[in-house]
Amino acid sequence: MRRAVVRGTGHYLPERVVENSWFEDKLDTSDEWIRTRTGIERRHFAAEDQRTSDLGIAAAKAALTNAGMTADQIDAVIVATSTPDFTFPSVATMVQAGLGMKGGFAFDVQAVCAGFVFALANADAMIRSGQAERILVIGAETFSRIMDWTDRGTCVLFGDGAGAVVLEAAEGNGDPKDRGILATDLNSDGQYRDLLYVDGGVASTGTAGHLRMQGNLVFRHAVEKLADTAHRTIERAGLTTGQVDWLVPHQANLRIIEATAKRMQLPMEKVVLTVADHGNTSAASIPLALSVAASEGKFKPGQVLVAEAIGGGLAWGSVVLRW
Repeated sequence: MRRAVVRGTGHYLPERVVENSWFEDKLDTSDEWIRTRTGIERRHFAAEDQRTSDLGIAAAKAALTNAGMTADQIDAVIVATSTPDFTFPSVATMVQAGLGMKGGFAFDVQAVCAGFVFALANADAMIRSGQAERILVIGAETFSRIMDWTDRGTCVLFGDGAGAVVLEAAEGNGDPKDRGILATDLNSDGQYRDLLYVDGGVASTGTAGHLRMQGNLVFRHAVEKLADTAHRTIERAGLTTGQVDWLVPHQANLRIIEATAKRMQLPMEKVVLTVADHGNTSAASIPLALSVAASEGKFKPGQVLVAEAIGGGLAWGSVVLRW
């Protein structure tokens, strides 16, 4: 059986770091209020002249270097984003051009915070089917461009950044001991659209709009749905929760992460956390967390990782892979 194996990771964070204290003279909030409710201490904001594709290109270059590969060895680029540079063309094609790629194909995936999981699942299917040998999967966002700076319930949560992984086809035995992506699970339910959305768009207002969220309801859905999708994917992989070495969750809110880990009966020592330094970077959060943890030497060959995320739509899902 062909498996999609992670060969390299990389990430990029804009230079501007915004501490919680930055919001204190703009909103009725405080560093303590934000930390207590979210676990966030700081986040990065893109510079005025930086676009989502710029962040994605930088993360992609880092991942290629980490993988020991060059751009001309890549067959496809998939970018998960909800904050594209333009309505079209896709961010992925601009990353493709920025890397100097003359061949292959590139496209975007839009599933908001779950976008990277959806992109990984697509890449896995393409590699399994033989459509591609090596795929660059990127999550890149500039959510600071769609914030309502008067809404303390949302604008303190989000940050900008990008993360990337290089996947390569490898032969496995078709059992849970294989390296690479072992199972995926994707879900969505459009009836919950109003819980988390942006109030603008090409066909509605003709503007980019601002992010709107019903935080309490999103929290309840997130904990239940994230634990459920993770359990399904672990079972599909032929594994048990006790065999999971690392949970790499969407870095939205520390309380959500803790509640999900508890529901999965995983100790926090097995959870990768970057939310304090990055905030919620939407589709970039999981690849950012993967890259940071990998660079710190946390992942060992053969370990089992579970990545899970939920975002607007609602859309949610998970991936189980062996490092």
